Amino acid sequence: MKTQNAVWHHATVTRELREKQNSHKSVVLWFTGLPGSGKSTLAHAVEEKLHEKMCRTFVLDGDNVRHGLCGDLGFSEEDRKENLRRVGEVGKLMLESGVITLSAFVSPFKKDREFVRCLFPHSEFFEIYCAADVAACEERDVKGHYKMAREGKIKNFTGISAPYEKPVNPEIAVDTGSQSLEACVDEVIELLEARGIIMN
Repeated sequence: MKTQNAVWHHATVTRELREKQNSHKSVVLWFTGLPGSGKSTLAHAVEEKLHEKMCRTFVLDGDNVRHGLCGDLGFSEEDRKENLRRVGEVGKLMLESGVITLSAFVSPFKKDREFVRCLFPHSEFFEIYCAADVAACEERDVKGHYKMAREGKIKNFTGISAPYEKPVNPEIAVDTGSQSLEACVDEVIELLEARGIIMN
């Protein structure tokens, strides 16, 4: 930290009080997977289901944060690392606010995902692997990115010209490549219920 004179202010309204008011615990759900694997789609669908259950939520979407918070970053390995560091720090603040945060980011490197996980030392970070292979993602290609990557118009594109390191031990791996969206949502909701984040 470059600022030497900043002192953390402890709020009188605590995370525990906010969670009690919300009637659920706060947690960070980290959706990772190849481009087009359904991370954002699943995150927003899970949020809709949680909203129906009267939970307080917020989605941090990879594309959206690059319109502001991370608008100065590119897609080099160092920029990707800084992108995730910033989002992880936002996630920490959201955790204190008592909400369920759903973060949807390719986050291709294990070491970067582990760095973010280490920001949450008390089992408050759930890695959700959206398991769809390149063929399935390329078949969808709703944004046309795979086609442009194949043509060399997009450099450092994960899955084509840049690697993706699969999670070794995620909290859950969801088969977004072949399962229905509804089935994937149910798996995530069941995980949250089993871990006591939300009530059944």
